[in-house]
Amino acid sequence: MVSVGERIASGPSQLRSKTLLNAVLDFLNTGLTNLSAWQTVAVTLVLTHITIASVTIYLHRHQAHRALELHAIPSHFFRFWLWLTTGQVTKEWAAIHRKHHAKCETEEDPHSPVTRGIKKVLLEGAELYRAESKNKETLEKYGHGTPDDWIERNLYTKYSWQGVAVMLILDVLLFGAKGVTVWAVQMLWIPITAAGIINGIGHFWGYRNYDCADAATNIVPWGILIGGEELHNNHHTYATSAKLSNKWYEFDIGWGYIRAMEIVGLAKVKKVAPKPTFAEAKSVPDLSTLQSVIANRYDVMAKYAKSVKLAWHDEVEHLKEKAKLESRFLKSSRKLLQREPAKLEKPHHEQLSELFQHSKALETMHHMRVELSVMWERSTLTRDQLLHKLQDWCARAEASGIKSLQEFSLRLRTYA
Repeated sequence: MVSVGERIASGPSQLRSKTLLNAVLDFLNTGLTNLSAWQTVAVTLVLTHITIASVTIYLHRHQAHRALELHAIPSHFFRFWLWLTTGQVTKEWAAIHRKHHAKCETEEDPHSPVTRGIKKVLLEGAELYRAESKNKETLEKYGHGTPDDWIERNLYTKYSWQGVAVMLILDVLLFGAKGVTVWAVQMLWIPITAAGIINGIGHFWGYRNYDCADAATNIVPWGILIGGEELHNNHHTYATSAKLSNKWYEFDIGWGYIRAMEIVGLAKVKKVAPKPTFAEAKSVPDLSTLQSVIANRYDVMAKYAKSVKLAWHDEVEHLKEKAKLESRFLKSSRKLLQREPAKLEKPHHEQLSELFQHSKALETMHHMRVELSVMWERSTLTRDQLLHKLQDWCARAEASGIKSLQEFSLRLRTYA
């Protein structure tokens, strides 16, 4: 039997053990912040959004495309934060992204769903990135101009993955056992949103404001969750623009942060996408009209695509009722008319030739589009020769008798 004296002597020791155990359990439940589950979720979303902002502003727009300059304060903060939350090496990220633009939708593109398949890029985007980061030729050719200071060489690059281990420790200290989940979300955020969704879905599904040379699409018009990167078609059209939204209904939250930093002197925007200006229509296009048309060629062709849609609307009933063309044929033909002529293959040309046998208006719209694109293609034509071609193009368009083509030509003469 334990004597009364022994029980009294052991009491304080047991009490201390229970108190210590309770303290450990309380810490594991709440961490230093003592946040509820919903508060932890909210903080996690804020932390992941800071990571997204760091990628789109620092790695993408500042480092890869030089669309803006950053003050040392945000620049160093973004580098440090990315080291903690992604283990990302600036030179690797910028080099791989630049190669993506240079070799877009080809076999050399590091992560194109066109050549590798949407499933591969969507589910294994991070693995594709890591594989390309080991390609020394890519880093040497495309990694120029990225940070090469002491801290980059001796910490961020040399110990790139130690940062995420530090983040794990910090998350556990701040949130307790829930910190492991917070850390896992942080680690998965960029591989899923950037490497998977943007590189995958952003070249596979969505809408296109501009018929740029690759398959890039805008996933949604409101770039919030992924910092504005959702507007991928806009970005591939104007790659060096610091602003990714182009239409009035589009929103780029990353651009909002950049403008805020610019106001307080922490950033300087170098380039944004050109906005066309218009004046009263000239009776005859002149050199300033030609220069504006060439500078705003993507806007010009987007407007021409709308004119093709109007012409199609005027012709479709005739094609259904009199020409007796099947709905499936008409649907696919409409899509082919919207596609850039240079991207059409032999079967596409054959299908359009069949369509044009029943509609001279659509044939004219198609051929006039091909002629218009010559204005900005590399050629041996002089400026005066190009101007003559533009003037002749407008004259023929307005004499065509096709309402949508005539209206487009009148608008073309207002570019200033």
